[in-house]
Amino acid sequence: MDEEVGAVRWIVALVVVLLMAGCSGPAPVPAGPGPAPAPTPGPTATGRALPVYYVAETAAGPRLFREFHRVETADPASDAVREMFAGAVDPDYRTLWPSGTSLRAPVEAAGGVITVDLAGVTPGAQVGSAGAELTVQQLVYTVQGALQSTDPVRILLDGEPVEELFGAVSTADPVRRADQYATRSLVQIDAPADGAVVSGPVEVTGEAAVFEATVPWVVLRDGAVVQEGFTSTAEGQVFAPFSFTVELEPGEYVVRITEDDPSGGEGRPVLTDDKAITVTG
Repeated sequence: MDEEVGAVRWIVALVVVLLMAGCSGPAPVPAGPGPAPAPTPGPTATGRALPVYYVAETAAGPRLFREFHRVETADPASDAVREMFAGAVDPDYRTLWPSGTSLRAPVEAAGGVITVDLAGVTPGAQVGSAGAELTVQQLVYTVQGALQSTDPVRILLDGEPVEELFGAVSTADPVRRADQYATRSLVQIDAPADGAVVSGPVEVTGEAAVFEATVPWVVLRDGAVVQEGFTSTAEGQVFAPFSFTVELEPGEYVVRITEDDPSGGEGRPVLTDDKAITVTG
């Protein structure tokens, strides 16, 4: 009897030992470093048509005109400024900024102010007294257009504030957009671009701020008018879009728009814009 009790006790002890060994499992392995966190993706470059402003001479004096430049960009404001310095497609347009001017750092927009940091220009550079204000406004309109903002623009040179540019324009405070009706051309063809090769019918689009919303147009070939007409903007006396379509045979043409002149020539000279195009069959 004592032998049976001893055997039972021995078996129970063995079972307890085996169970404890199974529950404890293998010794824990210290955890190593986990996978590195995925990097935060930056802005993705996408194709955009950026409004870039240039200066052109008109019968009423120099005015700002815009071109749409299509670029792959993740930073529209910075790339619009770079396009502005690189030059226009239309040979009638030009940039007044001194050669060698560049963007020193990406354009920043924060706290209701747009900051543009430039390099390669000295404050006393000469651009002509009549062009100094328009030179600065060319930059203001370009960055505001790219950002679709009217926030004032702080201009830095080599990272530092500057009291005035070109000996005539105060930049101690952020620069606000000048009156667009006195600064921009009041008639503007946006498409087709100058030098474009297009198939007919040709659709012409743009923007104008004109009397009674009326935009006269002509198409010339070798200096002779081959078609003419007028179109209407969406609203008169304010900048508003327009479009018209014209059937043209294959060849080279100039499409020209003008202001309507209710004064019959008694007022200032009318503003115009034209584009040379090639029409294919």
